[in-house]
Amino acid sequence: MSDPAASASVPEAAHFIEERILADRASGKHGGRLNTRFPPEPNGYLHIGHAKAICVNFGLALRHGGVCNLRFDDTNPTTEEVEYVESIQKDVRWLGFDWGERLFYASGFFEQIYGFAEELVTKGLAYVCDLNGDDVSRYRGSLTAPGKDSPFRSRTVAENLDLLRRMRAGEFEEGSRTLRAKIDMASPNFNMRDPVLYRILKKPHHRTGSAWSIYPTYDYAHPICDALEGITHSLCTLEFENHRPLYNWVRDNVSVAAKPEQIEFARLNLTYTVLSKRKLLRLVQEKRVSGWDDPRMPTISGLRRRGYTPEAIRTLCERVGVAKFNSTVEVVQLENALRDDLNKRAPRAMAVLRPLELVIENWPAGKVEELDAVNNPEDPSAGTRKVAFGARLFIEREDFRADPPKDFFRLGPGREVRLRYAYFVTCTGFDTDPATGEVIRVRCTYDPATKGGDSPDGRKVKGTIHWVSAEHAQRAQVRLYDHLFAAEFPEDVPEGTDFMVNLNPRSLEVLADAALEPMLGTAAPGSRWQFERHGYFCADEKDSRPGAPIFNRAVSLKDTWAKVEKRKGGK
Repeated sequence: MSDPAASASVPEAAHFIEERILADRASGKHGGRLNTRFPPEPNGYLHIGHAKAICVNFGLALRHGGVCNLRFDDTNPTTEEVEYVESIQKDVRWLGFDWGERLFYASGFFEQIYGFAEELVTKGLAYVCDLNGDDVSRYRGSLTAPGKDSPFRSRTVAENLDLLRRMRAGEFEEGSRTLRAKIDMASPNFNMRDPVLYRILKKPHHRTGSAWSIYPTYDYAHPICDALEGITHSLCTLEFENHRPLYNWVRDNVSVAAKPEQIEFARLNLTYTVLSKRKLLRLVQEKRVSGWDDPRMPTISGLRRRGYTPEAIRTLCERVGVAKFNSTVEVVQLENALRDDLNKRAPRAMAVLRPLELVIENWPAGKVEELDAVNNPEDPSAGTRKVAFGARLFIEREDFRADPPKDFFRLGPGREVRLRYAYFVTCTGFDTDPATGEVIRVRCTYDPATKGGDSPDGRKVKGTIHWVSAEHAQRAQVRLYDHLFAAEFPEDVPEGTDFMVNLNPRSLEVLADAALEPMLGTAAPGSRWQFERHGYFCADEKDSRPGAPIFNRAVSLKDTWAKVEKRKGGK
């Protein structure tokens, strides 16, 4: 029989990686240390998939008294920019994590990485190959046929060292030679069929300038950087599983003391979302979006600008968990994480997005009344605010129908509704534009005995609508965002079809003249609010100006997309 006290002393692991870490530390492996790393390539902005990797690496280190490094795997100067380096650091910090003094760059290890290349050559484990890229691919064989040796595989150690040093000196043309590992051209794993370790790239690097004419490949540099930094657990997504034998081969054949171990987990995929950096870059370059931080983009900067919170993103990553098999998460899970977060702390406000004038005909001339409105019903400590009420109001255009059906419980001729925080009003008529026939004004009377929205005689109304005082309203632009792609799986297209065909033509609607409570005129950029009945909105951190805010809808109050798809006959 087991000892309950003993079992209680062993922490319960949340997932298989945590089990591995706890077991390693209990056995004294890696000296009992825990050192993870988040290793982005600075060739684009981070997206929601990277957020999971960030939460896993930094989160495990925090939970178990370890440390996590931030390392830029900057081994390809053709695609990397300082802009990306800066944005990545900003995003990691915004998510709530800090690497302290543990900021590294692969380029900071270039000299050591090159030294290990000479070591591999000296050991007869690497050679300089003159095959071009097409020939290298052809010589590698196929899934059913083994590769064949490069004609340059039998070069002597002395010849290979000479050629490698001349490659470094810039003597040869770009693409004319590579340094390849000498492993096994018959391996069932293509990554082990003499992979390229160095290639000639005569491009300046954003940190080292023109000091190098050759650059290490990611697969070669990554395990070396991990070892030099003292990483214990190198956590990668599942697409790197087939690269693990090469990771171990490099680690075990160069003279590094540390022996980090690569462990793979499932990446985060979302419906209605594309997370390929290459495809996201296309969206930016082809101006299908306004930039990497477009609020429709799944980038962390785009989500932040749209109004998402770091807490909501961390919550999603926690709810999804860490698994060994890839799957796709419904995007509504991300939206629900934000709703759960902001429902508790976002201040409420009334906003009329498509204004229609309402005139209270029996309101005392010139009178303005200050009414109490609740700031957040989920947080009693948030208190109340005063909202101005007068004879001229704005209501939502959709809250009035000239010929309402029976199941329409808002305003129509002869209909009585409750104005939020205010009075009962009854529609007495409406005015139309003589040219178009469009309703331009609704006329009502109010019942003074129903102040606060209740009737002393017990009279009930079925509809409550929000409003904004026309005399005090802050006019503003409001942007209504929806999924960037209309298809649940945007990349699931027939062969030869561009995934761009799935772009959602209704992903952005701009309302130029919404009417908001006046306090929203001074909303700080980045501040988040619940616009009653409409959803959660954020004052745009980039385009808002003092007195001229622009609001982005982060998410509706409910999953309206699923309802739309259901009406269309979708699953």
